[in-house]
Amino acid sequence: MSIREGGRYQALIQGYAIDGAGVARVEGMAVFVAGALRGERVELLVEHVGHSAAWARVAQLLTPSPARQQPDCPYYGRCGGCQFRHMRYDEELEAKRLRVEDALARLGGTPLPVEVIHPAPDTRRYRNKVQFPIAPGAIGYFQSRSHQVVDIADCLLQPQVDSACRAAVRAWMDRFHVPAYQERSGTGLLRHLYLRTNQAGQVLCCLVAAGDRLPHQRELIDALRQAAPDLVGVVLNVNPRRTNVILGKTYRTLWGQDWLEEPLCGCRFRLSVPSFFQVNHAQTQRLYQRVLDFASLTGSETVVDLYCGIGTISLALAGHARQVIGVEIVPQAVADAQENARRNGLEGKARFVCGDAASLAAQLEADGVRPDVVVVDPPRKGLASEVVDAIACMAPQRVVYVSCDPATLARDVARFRPLGYRAVRAEALDLFPRTAHV
Repeated sequence: MSIREGGRYQALIQGYAIDGAGVARVEGMAVFVAGALRGERVELLVEHVGHSAAWARVAQLLTPSPARQQPDCPYYGRCGGCQFRHMRYDEELEAKRLRVEDALARLGGTPLPVEVIHPAPDTRRYRNKVQFPIAPGAIGYFQSRSHQVVDIADCLLQPQVDSACRAAVRAWMDRFHVPAYQERSGTGLLRHLYLRTNQAGQVLCCLVAAGDRLPHQRELIDALRQAAPDLVGVVLNVNPRRTNVILGKTYRTLWGQDWLEEPLCGCRFRLSVPSFFQVNHAQTQRLYQRVLDFASLTGSETVVDLYCGIGTISLALAGHARQVIGVEIVPQAVADAQENARRNGLEGKARFVCGDAASLAAQLEADGVRPDVVVVDPPRKGLASEVVDAIACMAPQRVVYVSCDPATLARDVARFRPLGYRAVRAEALDLFPRTAHV
């Protein structure tokens, strides 16, 4: 007997998928059940059957989990921004901890216990950056697995000032008939509303547009300044390409300044619109402290920091090492890192080089650089195999790997093993409460 689309089946939810859906087994096949919690018995309705798995929704909840709760957001289920608002926070944390542990064991061949997951002090209003897509009649988030924009008046992940700025832009568009960009036709003007905030409550606003001019610019600036009294700047980013990449290459400051300043780990960082900076300030402080703890520095070490961005981890380490060498492929980020080192009085202990991580790691190895510790914080795709090889050739005593994707982390842990390295310790941090990311 095989599972069929449109069929109803009773099943026990045994765990969670990557996207937070419950996982059950029906007729020997894995079934991903949206909105189901571990330990629940449900009657599920199968919506799609693939070659090796099926997807379903809960038709009837037979035995609810004590961890189930009423979602606190009216957009939950339509908006694709959150996946865990229907469960208590302790259950979300355990789901994420188990996901990392399972990835290391199943994909990385490393049955390493994830000792702890560090909870976030706040599960609401914690994000310091948002990129709202704009569509005709809507500024909000994409619906799950689609490019349909859900119009959202207030998002519980964002500071309330972001919602005020969003409303101001929406009203300005309506008043002056400013057209939203439309992906399919490539017509229209406004593509995204980008907002960055800092701990002082200041706001930097960027409008991403398909053209290099905004109509009624003065009225827009006035509306944003009224919505956000601590607004420090309004920037126009021009992206005329038919692409789903958010930011274009050209920036123009319309009013004020094009940067914010943010304290972190005893340093101060200047952030422009394209600067990479973790979105949860409190948890980033904890993350970088754990990197420092894992690095076990005594003050005499050479550290290589690959994928260093604007130098946040590098400078957090620099005060505890003899020298830190940061490697980053984005020229503007390297310039920002150098400026951040200068402004924090650490230019003598931290230097930054621009280029591809694999080639520069190989070059450092060829130049005889023998780091005691290598720190990596790669994008979601993880490390290229040649980066792993280059790190092993430099023969550091320790590698500290910061990952935003447990699957690619596990893959890379397996790549290090035949090169003489084994994973000895793992911890998880919840930087993105109420979402499936860890």
